[in-house]
Amino acid sequence: MARIKKILIIGGGIGGLSAAIAVRRAGIAVDLVEINKEWNVYHVGIVVQGNALRALAALGVVDQCLAAGFPYNGLEFRDIGGRLLADIPGIKIAAGLPSELGLTRPALHKVLSQAALAAGVVVRLGTSVTDIRETVDGVNVKLTGGSSDAYDLVVGADGVSSKTRTTLFGDALNPKFTGQGVWRYNVPRPPELTRAVMYMGLERGKCGFIPLTADTGYLLLVQAESGARIPEEKLAQCFRERLARCTGVMAQLRDKITDSSLVVYRPLQALFMPAPWHKGRVLLIGDAVHATTPHLGQGAAQAMEDGVVLGELLAEDAPLQQLMLAFMQRRYERCKLIFDASLQIGEWEQHPTSDADPAGLMARMIEVFARPI
Repeated sequence: MARIKKILIIGGGIGGLSAAIAVRRAGIAVDLVEINKEWNVYHVGIVVQGNALRALAALGVVDQCLAAGFPYNGLEFRDIGGRLLADIPGIKIAAGLPSELGLTRPALHKVLSQAALAAGVVVRLGTSVTDIRETVDGVNVKLTGGSSDAYDLVVGADGVSSKTRTTLFGDALNPKFTGQGVWRYNVPRPPELTRAVMYMGLERGKCGFIPLTADTGYLLLVQAESGARIPEEKLAQCFRERLARCTGVMAQLRDKITDSSLVVYRPLQALFMPAPWHKGRVLLIGDAVHATTPHLGQGAAQAMEDGVVLGELLAEDAPLQQLMLAFMQRRYERCKLIFDASLQIGEWEQHPTSDADPAGLMARMIEVFARPI
């Protein structure tokens, strides 16, 4: 029987919700606080690879995600003219599941949030933590609005700019700009595009397409950036101009980028926190400790895996510090390997070398994703 009886999760994103569901499935009471009053996410897509599908199956929500998305198998690398460079098959980790799934972020958020509420997670929106104070046998937490409660464990899942991380470890560790930015825009799905495809050959970057549903997908561009602010009203024009060299279907899709308010652009930041990720009875997970770039499509997957592993461990009858050490043993090296490989692809895109092999590295990493967690 679990020794942990009640936990608080700070942050209602993918990592926080995955942890909440997994811990509730272990029979432990969960409160979750989310700083945003409106519990929503921006409308772009996410690549759900085999290991993420495995995590969603462990959370009991994989069928709902499959119904909401577009299953496919593998990834193509092509040159900017459309010539096939590499065909990388996906790995089907679990019987009956595809190797990949395209899914909108709002659809994933809906599935996870509904599952958390149905499991009995107590969610407080528009709420943040003002004080965390450890006691002999627990943690006292004060919230905005003046309320307070006691917990056996606090989990910080509050993202790359985590205030929980700063509270625990100070402000010396901050996310770093990688030199690239990512652009995304939802478009109708052409019938011939039935899997993920990346087009290489743009200056210091790449573009691509990910299917999301039977009718939709999204265009993406990852490219070197100066860091200068781009006026919001010019985002669509700028996105189209950066895809000027595209031909064929990508040129047709490029011309559908018309509404700057629907362009999702962000500079890429990365952060990997040295061990340990816990201090006393407070643990950090997800982007709060391993915020990676999107080159391997693994940011959300690794946050989900954090949640699944945490739920499995907290169900055990063992001292908390032993469980925290076990968490680090199962998560640290795996997350670091994926983090480093993702950064390497971004470096190759910005500073090409004779030995650069992004497709080969992607193929090797897909085998890593399939390993047990």
